[in-house]
Amino acid sequence: MSTAIAEDKKTGAKLNQLEQLKKFTKVVADTADFESMKEFKPQDATTNPSLVYAATQKPEYAHLVEEVIADRKKSGLKGQEQIEDICDHLLVQFGTDILEIVPGRVSTETDARLSYDVEGSINKARRLIKLYEDRKIPRERVLIKIASTWEGLKAAEQLQREGIRCNLTLMFSLPQAVRAAEAKVQLISPFVGRIYDWYKKEMKRDYTGAEDPGVQSVAEIYTYYKKFDIPTEVMGASFRNVGQILELAGCDCLTISPELMEELSKSMEPIERKLTPEKAKAAKVDRLQLDEKTFRWMLNDNAMAYEKTGEGIRKFAADVVKLEKFVASKI
Repeated sequence: MSTAIAEDKKTGAKLNQLEQLKKFTKVVADTADFESMKEFKPQDATTNPSLVYAATQKPEYAHLVEEVIADRKKSGLKGQEQIEDICDHLLVQFGTDILEIVPGRVSTETDARLSYDVEGSINKARRLIKLYEDRKIPRERVLIKIASTWEGLKAAEQLQREGIRCNLTLMFSLPQAVRAAEAKVQLISPFVGRIYDWYKKEMKRDYTGAEDPGVQSVAEIYTYYKKFDIPTEVMGASFRNVGQILELAGCDCLTISPELMEELSKSMEPIERKLTPEKAKAAKVDRLQLDEKTFRWMLNDNAMAYEKTGEGIRKFAADVVKLEKFVASKI
């Protein structure tokens, strides 16, 4: 395994762990906070309703909310339609401002309440992309986040054909990842921390290092993708500690909270690349054949994946409702 060069070749300066990680993994900010992005200089950023709602509660972002509401009051829409319109514009405004800071892409989430609605997800994604294009943001700089349900995957398959790139979120199992690969989605976000949470609670024990079930899940998906030359990017997400991140060094992308980016930036310990295409190519892996019945059964048969997918959708939906209520209170 190659250890990251712990110093800069040109200057000889020692590199911290975040800088070392960037040598073989695309670092993505898991936040809607602009200041932390400026500080840690990630390549991409990913947001969700929970992160955007949290940001709107901070005084430094109050002006964004006020500007969007003032602008959209002229839309002629009323009631729930007006609230949804303002929320869409708010999500895209955050994304647009983020793209002034990060050089790469931003992920913007569709409404989690559409997770079992193929047409609804497609229409919402098209709308969000149009709002970005109205702001002169090219679609290759935007990823539309959709939950990894059968319906979400079907919606993503259609959107990808239209040139709308998707990030399949709330992913907890290999069948979800395999179906995403078949749908030719741009990127997937397997959730390390929430898998870890489930096993920790269920098994009444802690996990560290390579034995962490969340780490194992992402490593399994990465190996499958590289083994079969699947171009979909794997982005480990929802980390609970730095140890989980270091175990997945070498993954295509990792989306990391500001707190954990800060922790990585304070350590000068050398890090080792754990995931490599070469190692994955050499692994013994069986190809999975999936139709809808098999997908639904395999997801149902995996208690952790089934429970965490449903719970994640409920939590994201609750945060959409919180954001809507907050917007309603400001109109």
